[in-house]
Amino acid sequence: MSTFLIAGPLIVFLIFVAPLWLFLHYRSKRKSGLGLSEKEQQQLQTLSERAEQMQQRVTTLERILDAETPTWRQRHDS
Repeated sequence: MSTFLIAGPLIVFLIFVAPLWLFLHYRSKRKSGLGLSEKEQQQLQTLSERAEQMQQRVTTLERILDAETPTWRQRHDS
């Protein structure tokens, strides 16, 4: 009787739960391995463009500061 209490749930787990669990696990792995979706690619492109714009602004501000206050880098670089 005690072996049935252990073997019964184990058999149910091995027949039903384990295969479903493995199937869902590898399906999610396959989907995540496909790469970025189209929406994610657009977001990445937008963020990349914004980063380039910000870099241009920082470069412009540094040129302005270099022209107006040549020693600003020495005071603020630590």
